[in-house]
Amino acid sequence: MARDLLADPFGERSASMVRRDLQLLGARFRFESNSRRLLRLVDAAFAGLPRHRLSSSIPRLRVKLVVGSGRQPQPRGRREPPPLDMLCGAGLLGGATDRSDFVVLSPQERSALVVLSSPMMRFPYHARYELIEFAVFTLAARAQRLVSLHAACVGRGGRGLLLMGPSGAGKSTLALLSLLHGFELVSEDSVFVTRDTLLATGAANFLHVGADSLRWVERSRDVAAIRASPVIRRRSGVRKFEVDLRQGTYRLAASPLEIGAIVFLSAEKAGRGPLLRPLAKSSMGARLAQEQAYAANQPQWPAFRKRIARVEAFELRRGAHPLEAVDMLRSLVER
Repeated sequence: MARDLLADPFGERSASMVRRDLQLLGARFRFESNSRRLLRLVDAAFAGLPRHRLSSSIPRLRVKLVVGSGRQPQPRGRREPPPLDMLCGAGLLGGATDRSDFVVLSPQERSALVVLSSPMMRFPYHARYELIEFAVFTLAARAQRLVSLHAACVGRGGRGLLLMGPSGAGKSTLALLSLLHGFELVSEDSVFVTRDTLLATGAANFLHVGADSLRWVERSRDVAAIRASPVIRRRSGVRKFEVDLRQGTYRLAASPLEIGAIVFLSAEKAGRGPLLRPLAKSSMGARLAQEQAYAANQPQWPAFRKRIARVEAFELRRGAHPLEAVDMLRSLVER
């Protein structure tokens, strides 16, 4: 064992890896791990999703997932900290103490490394959402120069609508009702768009809805299916049903949707006025940059902003029932 440690301290030649190959977000991912339990988290996140393709050339990306060695903490009487675990991945070499959880990625190497401590494995939602999905989304966006948007995307017939608004604006509720009324879903929360062709991709794996949204769902069987879903707790303390969209009759977009319009969700009530109001081209760019501060600081933003300026933009205010908003979306997508 000592000779192996000296000859291969970073585990670069480890043969104990299990693998999973998946195509998602326009790329072919190879996941490698020293833990079958970690690969089950990968399957829970991405298995069964539509195999989106954004161009004729499909990039190959690699994600290495490692569970730490699980060394026990040093006794309190010792004056030494826990020793380092040597690690490699994403074209980088490094080390971390036990019970450290981190992600490092290299778009140039098209690789990412995710390290989880044994205690973190007791929290599968956080391990998947905050570490694994973060690594996959960031690597796919950076390696393919996609524009990362905090938005939902629904559509029909190859045409997509971007739904934007701050947390709590109603994106998830509107996405759920749209799904229940014949729309396809690209993603509930994170959408990745090509800067030249405006093709939108995402992971349509889960929909997170609060119990208060269920009062708008018409069919009792749909309510029962959602209530049977696991409940996750966000770090903010908010609890939501995590609906696995691959397990029901929901329609997931089989291929990327071309963005046909942007819809900004407003908390303002429409009253007797129109629910849907067109936005002037002169104001749309500034509002888009304000809503998408992260994307606006990326190198691909100028080209994307120039291309998206040709797309119509609207503000959608609240009506008496969210299904009125679904009707407005249908009118847009069927133009």
